[in-house]
Formats: sequence, C-alpha cells, structure tokens
Amino acid sequence: MALEKANILRMDQESFKKMEIKNKYAFIGAGNMGQALIKGARESGIAGENINISDPSIDVRKKCASVLKVNTFSDNRSATENADIVVFSVKPQEIKSAMRSISFTTKKDVLYISVAAGVTLRQLRASIGEKASIVRCMPNTPAIIRSGITALIANNDVTKNQCLDAESLLAAVGKTVWLEDESLMDAVTAVSGSGPAYFFLLIELLENTAVELGLPPELANELAVETAFGACKLAKNASEAPSQLRKNVTSPNGTTEAALKVFVEEKIERTVRLAITAARDRSIELAKGG
Repeated sequence: MALEKANILRMDQESFKKMEIKNKYAFIGAGNMGQALIKGARESGIAGENINISDPSIDVRKKCASVLKVNTFSDNRSATENADIVVFSVKPQEIKSAMRSISFTTKKDVLYISVAAGVTLRQLRASIGEKASIVRCMPNTPAIIRSGITALIANNDVTKNQCLDAESLLAAVGKTVWLEDESLMDAVTAVSGSGPAYFFLLIELLENTAVELGLPPELANELAVETAFGACKLAKNASEAPSQLRKNVTSPNGTTEAALKVFVEEKIERTVRLAITAARDRSIELAKGG
C-alpha cells in the first residue's frame, strides 16, 4: 500500500543533503535512537533552529543543545507547537503518555512518525486522530553511525510528499525499505531491529573463546570485530549468496568444516529460528499491550 502510494525513488544521503529543508521537526524523546536521528538530520542539512526536542533528562537536553545545536524543551506540548513533523522516539511503554502530552495542533498536513516497537498504526491513530498522517518505522542501532536500515509503513492518510519526508529523515541514518503489509513489521523487528544484538553476541562469544584459547584480550577483540566486519562487507558486496560464501571458506576436512559440524550438531539453525521467532512474538505481545 505505502510502496505503491509513495512510488519513491531510493534516496541516498548525498541526495538528501542537496534538498532544501523547510519543515519544522519535533522529536519527543532524545535517547540513543532519537539522538541518532537528530544527528543524521543535522548532518544532512536540516537547520538546528528547525528542530525542537523534548526529553525529561536535563543532561540530555543540555547535550542536544550544545552538541546538536537544536531547541530543547522539558515538556512535549511546547516542543510540538507549529511542528510539521513530529517524531516519537520513545520506548513502546512510554508512547501513550507521550502522545497524550503533546499539542495536537489544528495545523493541516502534520506528519507523525513513530519508532516505537510493537505499536501499530491503528493504536497510534486511536490516540492521535482518525485523519492523522502516520508513518510507523523500525530503525536499528547502527543508525548511530549512519549505517542503519529502517523499514517504514504509512497509513492511508499519508501523502506522497509526506512519504518522501519520512524516507528523507530515515535515509539520513542508513538504508530504507517500505513495507506493504504492516503485519511484516513484527518480523522486521525480530530480524533487523533486534538483529545487531545477535551479531554483538557472536562477536562476544568469539572474543571470549579466543581468550580461553590463549590469545591476549586486545588481540582477541580485534580479530573478532575485524572478522565480523570483513564478513559482513563481503556478504554485502559479493554476487554470491551467503550460503555459497560459507561454502567457499569451507575446505573438505579442514578447520572450518570441523567448526561448522559442531554448529550443526548443536542445532544452531533451530536455536536461531527459535530466538528470532521469540523476538517476533514479543513484538506482537507489545502491540497487544503485553
């Protein structure tokens, strides 16, 4: 639905820099993800005077004012006055109170963007209004270094220009993809939203085992991190599928095959499937208020 409606060409960060930005933004919540989005917006050409943020932490507000050079507020209502785009960058359990506390202006064409996991378009509309233009999205933490990937979906009231506005904002911190079916957002949350933690865990396990095998901690960390980085970069740029890349590394009766046999025997495929399904199911529970 959103994909057909927006008919958007993918925008890279350089294209976004060239756009003339006139929208006024309000960010409700300026935690790690909120700051990543604000930083991406600033580095992509949005003037600090056009960005308001609200956060209960005075330390966060001071940091945003001094480092990101944006307007800061202690209350959501003041931050959202006259905003063209309101971004809810709060935790799922905080979004209802955040929505109740903002100024729902009579100004037309306001776009509301939510990054709260498990909070559906229907739930957002129930609090914001039946005719509200809402985009729900799921970014991930590599957005902090502008290497994230974000899935977006829009409700029927979002215009093509608003779709472009939403994509422009998220494209400033990485890649973007549009969904046509909102039910897929739970799977997206499980795969890319939570996914960085899975890779961090594997790096951690590689590092710990390397130390147990006698390598110095600093060397163990460097080997684990650089191996993960190189493997991901190869997977991203190679024409071959990950399964073939794995086979390319695996010599018959070699060291890699010995390790992979253990992974198979310990049922790593089943473990990964169960883990990601559990994350998907938790996303569904959050949508139900669980």
